[in-house]
Amino acid sequence: MFSKETYINRRARLKELVGHGIILLFGNNEAPCNYPANAYYPFRQDSSFLYYFGQQRDGLVGVIDIDQNEETLIGDDIDIEDIVWYGSVDSVSDMAAQVGVAHSAPMRHLQELCDEARRQGRALHFLPPYRHDIKIQLHDLLGIHPREQKAAASMTLIKAVVAMRSVKEPQEIEALERAATIGYKMHTTAMRLTRPGVTEKFVGGQVDGIAHSYGAQVSFATIFSQHGEIMHGNPSMALLEDGRLALCDCGAETVDHYCSDNTRTFPVNGRFTQRQLDIYSIVEACHDYVLEVARPGVKYMDVHFAVCRLMTERLKELGLMRGDVDEAVHAGAHAMFLPHGLGHMMGMDVHDMENLDQINVGFDEETRPNLEQFGTNALRMGRRLQEGFVVTDEPGIYFIPALIDDWRAKGHCAEFLNFDLLDTYKDFGGIRIEDDVLITADGCRFIGQERIPYHPADVEAYMASNR
Repeated sequence: MFSKETYINRRARLKELVGHGIILLFGNNEAPCNYPANAYYPFRQDSSFLYYFGQQRDGLVGVIDIDQNEETLIGDDIDIEDIVWYGSVDSVSDMAAQVGVAHSAPMRHLQELCDEARRQGRALHFLPPYRHDIKIQLHDLLGIHPREQKAAASMTLIKAVVAMRSVKEPQEIEALERAATIGYKMHTTAMRLTRPGVTEKFVGGQVDGIAHSYGAQVSFATIFSQHGEIMHGNPSMALLEDGRLALCDCGAETVDHYCSDNTRTFPVNGRFTQRQLDIYSIVEACHDYVLEVARPGVKYMDVHFAVCRLMTERLKELGLMRGDVDEAVHAGAHAMFLPHGLGHMMGMDVHDMENLDQINVGFDEETRPNLEQFGTNALRMGRRLQEGFVVTDEPGIYFIPALIDDWRAKGHCAEFLNFDLLDTYKDFGGIRIEDDVLITADGCRFIGQERIPYHPADVEAYMASNR
């Protein structure tokens, strides 16, 4: 938790941006795994609730009455039976005071508050819910069916939250740096443990343990696979094979819920083949190119396509692509190799604020997504960059056998792709290199004091020295 003044100032700014009415910010409840008393662990609070109210206990709702300039933390105090099993916790009134909220009330008060506000015709602002229990609670409070709640959510509140959470405060950047430190330990652990004959599941489990052992959790389900062409290849019981590449995409979430997200691809036996280096060097160049072009005022969509053009030029040199570079990128031919966007917002969520709908987070009135073109439709971040934004830089090249076969059968982008040569890469896998980038006043820099090895010589040297 940050200082009391942090939350007071954030709520004051939120009131200015929203203007009038009552804001309802729902915290999360415990989520049962397979029966009510066995909840998923650890408890994860809603990020926007945390941002404005700071408290990590379940069963809370923050209410901000803008017109009356009154704030209330709503929730029920735990009873003696809960104390027996889980220990004592602060009262709701104490938690309210800790974050500068003057009032507290039991949960039954929330229905009374909403009924009175609706009777008076006052605006009730809420964010689109993503958990089913909150959807049911909203239905009970406001009479809005769950399937209609996304449309009924307050766009004014969404825009205000996005505007504030997009620009990271210095203390948030410090928290992101702490997450990156844990992420470094996670990735270097994967590099040390990777070798032929070890299972993917073993390496992935050890990586997850690093995050938990430093008082954190994983910021998303760890991806560790020698099938790097599968975007979300979770660890399996498959044995790692000599001569293959392992792709590790993982991150840590600190105890104050700020995230890291990095990807590294490295040889299972510790040495790249020349064929692997040919592809790896292209991804490496694209990854580093972002540092040259990303800066305040530049659209991240333009950075994405600049990377796509560089990738296309280099793939032409290998004979995998052909034709005019600009025409190939305009046609989407590069998506054969890069079917996702260059990156996304980062912060308290690994895909920051994505529950508010990506079109509201990564785009704006000026920059709109292209939802029609394969690959480009997966671009999560396109808007102009601002100082204080944190975005991921994650180019990749993947050889997806089913996609190669599908495009060949359709003749899609055939004028730009060498399908005969592509066929010889069907056993290659995929490569991705990812780091988190802070946009600074005059450019950008990577988050993290220690750089996870990614230049080929550094990767090989690290793996050789830790076996």
